[in-house]
Amino acid sequence: MSSSVQITTKNGRLIARISLAFFILANFIWLFLPFLMAGLWSLVDPAKPWSYPDIFPQSLSFERWKIVWETTSLPEAMFNSYTIAPTVSLITILLSLPTAYAFGRMEFRGKKLAELLTLIPLVIPGMIIALFFSRMLLDLNINNPFIGIVIGHVVLTLPYAIRILSAGFSSVPQDLIDASRDLGASKFTVFKDVYMPMLKPSFLASIIFCLVKSIEEFAIAFVIGSPDFITVPTILYSFLGYSFIRPNAAVVSIILLVPNIILMMIIEKLLKGNYLSQSTGKA
Repeated sequence: MSSSVQITTKNGRLIARISLAFFILANFIWLFLPFLMAGLWSLVDPAKPWSYPDIFPQSLSFERWKIVWETTSLPEAMFNSYTIAPTVSLITILLSLPTAYAFGRMEFRGKKLAELLTLIPLVIPGMIIALFFSRMLLDLNINNPFIGIVIGHVVLTLPYAIRILSAGFSSVPQDLIDASRDLGASKFTVFKDVYMPMLKPSFLASIIFCLVKSIEEFAIAFVIGSPDFITVPTILYSFLGYSFIRPNAAVVSIILLVPNIILMMIIEKLLKGNYLSQSTGKA
């Protein structure tokens, strides 16, 4: 009996090791390796191109970064992208609160259908949404590309915020709400002193998702903003199009990727740290 238990334990450990090795290999191939290649291509010296049969670049320098910064519209694109994203996040959070509260705290006929309908923007291709919005903005005589892109991005990010915040609202214990009301707290006080502390992780997660989604979105920014209003993704796609310049594309891709990684690391730290403990009353 003991020998069979030992064999089962050994088999379980072997399977766990194989699974872990496969997971590490898959992450290396799909995540680390492309990032490493982009980093190498962005540092290729323009005077010494990297080509076959060289395994590694002959020379590394930041000259390509300087060229991209000085000869393209990257500074303007970064300003546009990092102005749009916070605006989209703020508007999305404000618009999603009533719906998220209804989904998280209320029961009504057609609730499941309504929850399903909020996910429609996630399954419609981005280019179709972009073409629809471009036509709608023309009909409404909205010629400002900044406003048009913000509206489009809000529609794309609303499903994420609604789902995250509705889960946060539903996790608030009803006992706390009833106790605060019994003590004479107004609706605003209940929201401020009961809901808000426990919704901090949900708010932070929603903001990060909105920021990341808005920063990396291409279709709406391209259809509505081009050719005068550019963002970082539109510049990246221009380097990947007819005028394909791999080192330039690598530089812009890193500029696009690194802030998103930092944002995700921040939200991961916050959700596992004080904000999460404060929201559960265990600080």
